[in-house]
Amino acid sequence: MNTVSTRPSLKTVLIASGVVLTLAMGVRHGLGFWMQPISQANGWTRETYSLAMAMQNLMWGVFGPFAGMAADRFGTMRVVIFGAFSYMAGLVWMASVTDPTLFIIGSGLFIGMALACTAFGAISGIVGRSAPPEQRSWAFGISSAAGSFGQFLMMPIEQQLISAIGWQNAFYTLAALVVAAMIPMAFFLREPAVSHTGGAQQSVGEAFGEAMRNRSFWLLLCGYFVCGFQLVFIGVHLPSYLKDRGLINPNIAVTALAMIGLFNIVGSYYAGKLGGRFPKRYLLSAIYTARAAVIALFLLLPLSPWSVYLFAACMGVLWLSTVPLTNGIIAGVFGVRHLSMLAGLVFFSHQVGSFLGAWLGGYLYEHQGNYNAVWLITIALGLMAALINLPIDERAVKRAAVAA
Repeated sequence: MNTVSTRPSLKTVLIASGVVLTLAMGVRHGLGFWMQPISQANGWTRETYSLAMAMQNLMWGVFGPFAGMAADRFGTMRVVIFGAFSYMAGLVWMASVTDPTLFIIGSGLFIGMALACTAFGAISGIVGRSAPPEQRSWAFGISSAAGSFGQFLMMPIEQQLISAIGWQNAFYTLAALVVAAMIPMAFFLREPAVSHTGGAQQSVGEAFGEAMRNRSFWLLLCGYFVCGFQLVFIGVHLPSYLKDRGLINPNIAVTALAMIGLFNIVGSYYAGKLGGRFPKRYLLSAIYTARAAVIALFLLLPLSPWSVYLFAACMGVLWLSTVPLTNGIIAGVFGVRHLSMLAGLVFFSHQVGSFLGAWLGGYLYEHQGNYNAVWLITIALGLMAALINLPIDERAVKRAAVAA
């Protein structure tokens, strides 16, 4: 017997998930501002804090598929509430723990788990299930734009909090804000129980096996690895890179990172919109090619505040524009029943890249005294990802005896 329950409207889902994503991504993108004050206060090298950031991103990827499974099975609301409390615990941990090993492990586990439960992987399922197929790519673009708005909104706030009340109190303030804002929004993401109509239902294991046997799924995994490497290296290390190169005014880095978020509101929205009209694989290839070109020009041009702002604006348009296209391909090829879990699997690859981008930046800096090698790696990876996405097959898989 079927259980009838009302699914929240697409507008409600986009607003509530937008608030959650704004905070989840906004706070996360600003964590690079704490690198220097925490390292100086505890006598750490940049490699220690970089490893903590890398661990957060890796754990985000590790927990992502499980958070996605939980969201598909038990509902997005419960997963977001759990993630909000985990976020709070992680921020408090970062403010109070002084042992480097405990700092790396604890912040990695708490923040990584929190982001797995409150960011794109867990949210994508309810967005995909709430939007009709013809609006799905657009809806994913709106969600990505919300994450970008969070970066634009929270960057200046986080920097001002550190300056006004100190880096520890800034963490405590953000911890309270996350819980106070995310939990009420979670109740608007309540989904009805899965209705079992006639026909066989695809299990989690069957969905996983189907994806693992699909060549295009593996191509998405490889491309998303590059996305994670590029974004997290820039997000974590750009402020320190600018200071090393003589741009010591912290407002330049704050403005640049905020501009990335501002311009990616436009980039994410139109990526989702264009994804409904053109092959998504070609759009992804174009994005990775453009990223490589923008980074190369940034390194070749004389460094100044205006060259930094131009770089930020161009990278902003390309920043999270891969998200609606990638999730759109997953939904189109495999359907939306296990979308959060499959998006989490792809995002795991993204976070492996994020781990390497954050850690390798700090490691090579400590051993070479500059970031030159990592910048060159980001360019080479961008060109590789552009080629990897071209052969992706966006057609829906054909299943036997599985209900739609």
